[in-house]
Amino acid sequence: MKRHLEYPDRSVYDHFRKCALEYGSLSAIDYYGRSISYREVLREVNRCACALIAAGVEKGDSISICLPNIPQAVYLFYAVSKIGAVANMIHPLSAEKEIIDYIELTESKYIFAIDIISDKLERIVRKTDLQLAVAVSPADEMSILYKAGYGFKSLASPKKKHGFKDWKTFMAGASPADRYFNEHTSADECAAILYSGGTTGKPKGIMLTNLNFNALALQSIDACGCLEKGDRVLSVMPVFHGFGLGVCIHTVFTFGGTAVMLPKFNIKEFDKLILKTTPNVIAGVPAIYEALLRSDSLEGKDLSFIKCVISGGDSLAANTRVKLNKMLSSHGCNCKVREGYGLTECVTGSCLTPEDCVDTATCGMPYADTFYKIIDPTSGEELPDGETGEIILRGPTVMKGYYKEPDETAIALRKHSDGNIWLHTGDLGYKSEEGLIYFRQRLKRMIVSNGYNIYPQNIENVISLHKAVAMCAVVGIPDELRGQRVKAFVMLRSGASEERTNKEIMALLRKNIASYAIPYEISFVESFPKTLVGKIAYNELIAEELKK
Repeated sequence: MKRHLEYPDRSVYDHFRKCALEYGSLSAIDYYGRSISYREVLREVNRCACALIAAGVEKGDSISICLPNIPQAVYLFYAVSKIGAVANMIHPLSAEKEIIDYIELTESKYIFAIDIISDKLERIVRKTDLQLAVAVSPADEMSILYKAGYGFKSLASPKKKHGFKDWKTFMAGASPADRYFNEHTSADECAAILYSGGTTGKPKGIMLTNLNFNALALQSIDACGCLEKGDRVLSVMPVFHGFGLGVCIHTVFTFGGTAVMLPKFNIKEFDKLILKTTPNVIAGVPAIYEALLRSDSLEGKDLSFIKCVISGGDSLAANTRVKLNKMLSSHGCNCKVREGYGLTECVTGSCLTPEDCVDTATCGMPYADTFYKIIDPTSGEELPDGETGEIILRGPTVMKGYYKEPDETAIALRKHSDGNIWLHTGDLGYKSEEGLIYFRQRLKRMIVSNGYNIYPQNIENVISLHKAVAMCAVVGIPDELRGQRVKAFVMLRSGASEERTNKEIMALLRKNIASYAIPYEISFVESFPKTLVGKIAYNELIAEELKK
């Protein structure tokens, strides 16, 4: 029977305030040796809201937050909500033109950016109508010892602020008279704009409401089933991403957990980070788990403190999941990797594998109050269980729409004959009789060769079976005769022979994959190009291949 949850009609700020009053002295954020309590976070959020009002921000304004995972980004997100404005979340490493586009799209007059991009920010200020630019340092919220070390390490980088306000100066402008001001925005008002390629590949601003975030938090806690007050969550997913902001921050605060934050994440040192921070919960993309499998520094280490491991943001190969489960078990960890599926258009995950699930191919059961259908991409007709088609879904986390993109919104959000609005994901998958969801492919990644539909993930799963393979990617290369040709890129584990592995992979493929889908070539690479959120940049692989 489908589960139903009650979702409060309140802003993300009001939701956080309720949690902060309940959890009070518990640690909300662990940041470089400093524990920041819920009470302290609420105080800083309120101060930040007062400073925003003093700076001239009004209800409905767009506030651009161009920051990594630092406490100030959290303060801003909830402070912006308190005054009824909208958080415009931008990746700090976005190109100058991209940031300008996002500012102009949302008509943002205020920006908070990490201080290491001050040179870029100075040029952006000259080219836009920004009224306030604040350069924020990751060191400001560190403990004294870490702050001294950070200052020493960053001596080589530009320290000047180009005349911008810094965080302390901005916060000093807060007026005590505004302390108790609260706009109390409703559930269906936009809380934040996040950016994604969307279902058609063109970057768009995704409008996410208060309800979207609050529902995601309650659904995630319900789906996980093991989250408890005081649990430490390693929050490496960025706050400008739905996974990072929605799960690793808002959901964590909802159940009274501690978000272990750090502004810069080195995937090669993920193993050391786990041992240092001892998190109870880890949530991340497949790339960090694949890096974990390649590590040898966990030898003999106890990981029994981990009770929940979640993979999302991209597809985790079934064989990789098996290897991870074995590795975790060998280190005293009783949990298994749980995979989810979702997209930024519904904040992040909308389904998750149950705790006791042994099927390594599924991405789980839909969240409470979330409904999935599999349809024929051409006719729109619903398909029987077991047949592959486009995944569509509806539920309380589905976006309000694409900002100033009515045509794109109409493509993604469609009203069906049942009277409901369904989000068309552009992803391929199927559903079992038991209701489990199986992701097969991004619709855009499907390869068509000689009229055959070829699903790269199926090929990647077979290649990943080889013990020497650390990571792989399969793409379609344009071909005048076939339409597309299948090519595989493989990153090997240390010490593996390319020649021998090539022969063994091809033997595996001939045994498990249809002849028309076998890659014409395997290229061995040292690393993969990545998107800003850590996914493999398939288009870059194709572009590099076409240059040859």
